Amino acid sequence: MPPRDVPTAREARLGAELRKLRERAGKAAHEAAAHIGTDRAKMSNIESGRRGISEERIRRLADFYLCDDEPLIDALCAIAREHRGQHWWERYRGILAPGSLDMSELEHHARRLSTVHMLLVPGLFQTPGYARAIFGSAIPRPRDEELDARVEHRVSRAQIFRRPDPPPCEVIIHEAALRMRYGGRSVARAQLEHLLDVADWPSVTLRAIPFALEDVPGHAQSMLYAEGPVPQLDTVQLDTPFGGAFLHTEPELKKYRRLFVTSSHLALDAEDSRQLIRYIAREM
Repeated sequence: MPPRDVPTAREARLGAELRKLRERAGKAAHEAAAHIGTDRAKMSNIESGRRGISEERIRRLADFYLCDDEPLIDALCAIAREHRGQHWWERYRGILAPGSLDMSELEHHARRLSTVHMLLVPGLFQTPGYARAIFGSAIPRPRDEELDARVEHRVSRAQIFRRPDPPPCEVIIHEAALRMRYGGRSVARAQLEHLLDVADWPSVTLRAIPFALEDVPGHAQSMLYAEGPVPQLDTVQLDTPFGGAFLHTEPELKKYRRLFVTSSHLALDAEDSRQLIRYIAREM
């Protein structure tokens, strides 16, 4: 099969982790390629996520690299066994930007989710009306068909919490995000009422940072920290005006773990957060 034009974030991550293992072992790409019976060009495509790799080859490479971290190897093999088309978000491929599908993929496979949002309600918990207001304000405005698909996809992401084993999710939202009236008063009020329902979901802990707090760090940033099946596969996702960014180097992960802990210390407890949301909803 020819190389993939645009690998998913998860496909690229598999390749990146294999490259890390090779570099730690001090092996050259051509040596690794020869060990599994391929050439250097294909090895480069494997490590960039543009070409798949079998579970058997991953285990042969792990032996060659003297890697005995079985949980990590098993997790990489699990990624290799996946194929496009097997998950619900694949029906949007070619319709929505790849980054949107990468978010669904990240959330679906996460063992635990931790998120901080300063100006928006997290996408996982947006109502259709709120999501439509956010996407509809983009410049240029999406075509109606694309707008409908974006809203449908975003709302569908919450299905991870309807699984028998939903991932624990800790949500921290600044009061600024709670007070923003995207779509007008009625849309904003419905969104707050939905957040009150979300706060009762068994696997979700929702807390708010109030305006009254005087020592909120000015550099606070919206982000999602997704824990993988092993710590080496943790990922941070950042929203930017030009799309999402996925980070996974250990220095980056450490920095955003610290940011989440700092934000968590600033947030109200769960019950006080509910009271704040109810108060803001009554004001709408």
